Amino acid sequence: MENDDTDFATVAEAVLEGLADTVDDVLGDEIDVELHGGILTLSLSDGGQYVINKHQPNREIWMSSPASGAWHFAHAGGRWLSTREPRAVLTQLLAAELAAKYGRDIAFEV
Repeated sequence: MENDDTDFATVAEAVLEGLADTVDDVLGDEIDVELHGGILTLSLSDGGQYVINKHQPNREIWMSSPASGAWHFAHAGGRWLSTREPRAVLTQLLAAELAAKYGRDIAFEV
């Protein structure tokens, strides 16, 4: 991805939309999914909440997880990789946490 704010915004928004659509399709009966203004909120049935948003100044996607805490992801090689643990991929981490909680596999295609 080029270092252009417009490119970042387009790619990040597509990822957030893909995450929202997939979670709603697979777990919509158990998770309230809301995407507004570049902020994706996944409200869990037990009161926990994921907040995933694009952070324009750093060109990152940030995730707050009730299971694993705060994460920052940068776009590299077509994936969103953690800035602190390069082997952690946004879609894989979210899928693993939701699968552990709800017992259903989720395959994100973003």
